[in-house]
Amino acid sequence: MTILIDQPELVGEEEKKVLVEENGLVLDGGFLAPETNSFGQTFRAYDAESQRQAGVENFYRINHISQTYDFVQRMREDYGKLDKVEMSIWDCCELLNDVVDESDPDLDEPQIEHLLQTAEAIRKDYPNEDWLHLTGLIHDLGKVLLHPSFGELRQWAVVGDTYPLGCAFDESIVHHKYFKENPDYHNPAYNTKYGVYSEGCGLNNVLMSWGHDDYMYLVAKENGTTLPSASLFIIRYHSFYSLHKSGSYKHLMNEEDAENLKWLQIFNKYDLYSKSKVRIDVEKVKPYYLALIEKYFPAKLRW
Repeated sequence: MTILIDQPELVGEEEKKVLVEENGLVLDGGFLAPETNSFGQTFRAYDAESQRQAGVENFYRINHISQTYDFVQRMREDYGKLDKVEMSIWDCCELLNDVVDESDPDLDEPQIEHLLQTAEAIRKDYPNEDWLHLTGLIHDLGKVLLHPSFGELRQWAVVGDTYPLGCAFDESIVHHKYFKENPDYHNPAYNTKYGVYSEGCGLNNVLMSWGHDDYMYLVAKENGTTLPSASLFIIRYHSFYSLHKSGSYKHLMNEEDAENLKWLQIFNKYDLYSKSKVRIDVEKVKPYYLALIEKYFPAKLRW
């Protein structure tokens, strides 16, 4: 099977500028982001006129009205039981063949393509970080919540940017205006800067809007993955754009969050900008990813 994706563009070795922190963390692997998405628009241009703009905005309207603190608690309790399906990571990847993310203004192709775009682009720039390659492959697997076997949840409860519940909705969140119709917006327990939280409490103690990020984090953690904490952080918060793009909600982070955020910001470039069309042979790369899955996960997972 052959899938069309864009080959990540790398600068020449003599021109490549790599930023390295004192601890040796490479901050720029050399991947150059394209200027436009597959619709000819700039990335994440939520107000730009396009064939998907109206549908994306309506998605966020429903999402912002419906995601409440009580709703998320119920969903975490239900799906945290991991009693829906038992299957392998790769089988889950193949389930995404028919999934299209209605919240994404940059892409309208099946999700399996995006998983491989992200993983292969990272693999080219960070060949020694195999955990990061696997993170790229699995980061969106929680979108199987859209599948009938998982309850066929509505798009607004699966995809889109994520954000904390239990405190004020920051204005950096896309289409923030629709939160005014959310019951939590008017609840004095939830509508202040800290809400039910405290300074530096750690994101692990913050209730995030429900969707594929938090679900895949629960699946990986409860199935005993040996992936590092940075990988679990990426999986759980890769859609938390108001944090890793706008710098909001940092007052809730602890020291471990701050360290892991550096990896998330590296990852985000590959997650967001590797959405285009050059060829990759899936059967050729499949053995590599199957070996990584075996290294970091059990053969079968509870979902």
